Amino acid sequence: MFNTKTYGYSLNNVISNSIWIIVSLILAIIGGILVYFLFLNKKNDGKFKGFLGWLYDFLSFKKMFLEVLLKITYLICAIYITLSSFALIGTNFLSFLISLILGNVIARVIYEFSIILLVICRNTSEIAKNIRKLKDN
Repeated sequence: MFNTKTYGYSLNNVISNSIWIIVSLILAIIGGILVYFLFLNKKNDGKFKGFLGWLYDFLSFKKMFLEVLLKITYLICAIYITLSSFALIGTNFLSFLISLILGNVIARVIYEFSIILLVICRNTSEIAKNIRKLKDN
């Protein structure tokens, strides 16, 4: 009824995958701690140039990439809403207009609120940095 060779191979596969997942978790924990304390140390701020500088800013969350992603997804969403609303022209012109206008307005409002949260975060970070500079002087 059951093919024992296939079952044994699957069990070995599951065991080896489980071992690799555990090893990966341990290596990730060790690597994360080492990168945090050795590379992302405050003493290294502004020390790196080029790719390492970009990597330092990326890993220390000095540059936010979410704003770019939100803008791209907004454009995709707006184009999709506009193009898909044309499917309603043949059935009901009023539905087409409501979908075209209201859909784009709702999408814009949602994305603007998201961008506002990011701008508030960025401005708060700049204010905190300026206050630290004033305290140091």
